[in-house]
Amino acid sequence: MQIHPEYPGDYKFKWHHVPYLRLSGLEPLVVSPETNFVNVGERTNVTGSRAFLRLIQEGNYEQALEVAREQVEGGAQIIDINMDEGMLDGVECMTRFLNLIAAEPDISRVPVMIDSSKWEIIEAGLKVVQGKSVVNSISLKVGEEEFIRQARLIKMYGAATIVMAFDEKGQADNYERRIEIVKRSYELLTGPKIKFAPQDIIFDLNIFPVATGMDEHRLNALDFFRATRWVRENLPGAHV
Repeated sequence: MQIHPEYPGDYKFKWHHVPYLRLSGLEPLVVSPETNFVNVGERTNVTGSRAFLRLIQEGNYEQALEVAREQVEGGAQIIDINMDEGMLDGVECMTRFLNLIAAEPDISRVPVMIDSSKWEIIEAGLKVVQGKSVVNSISLKVGEEEFIRQARLIKMYGAATIVMAFDEKGQADNYERRIEIVKRSYELLTGPKIKFAPQDIIFDLNIFPVATGMDEHRLNALDFFRATRWVRENLPGAHV
């Protein structure tokens, strides 16, 4: 079946010479071409769960651990942890929660996604997290020099990273801008200044509204799918 003229439906993964993305808690998570959708549990995120935020604000870390445990028991293959809230000491909260998780084998068996818009919180998490984690996220929004510095540190700590389709000009909002930003990001990451493992790069290509009936949103879904395919065909090892 031909879904669209630009998508003949014959895509085949061609980067078999590149190692697979390998993450870990106490147990490994290997992402290969045969891997289905990877489930990320996001209830341990203070920006997305008011219940979890309340537990952290109250210092009820024992119950907060139960939230993480329930996600793993429910099938989460990675747990996303975010402590970005103005009334919290994000560095202290991230450090404490990750240390507590490390003492719970039924939680720490899965990899952690260290999620923050603040680099100091991300690095605090990288210093104590068990296994090989994923950083969420970095981007060229901070400028090329800072992007390189952060990427080098992520590599030093042994983590993978999500890279936003965002640069100094703003967020990528169409197919061309997505390609421009991810190509530049990939070349910087895998180039001589950083030498980041390509399989440890995961691109966030930005999702915009679809099926709104508005003409300006007409290509949003198609642009995302086209950009995803472009990444998989042109940036060896990288994920979306």
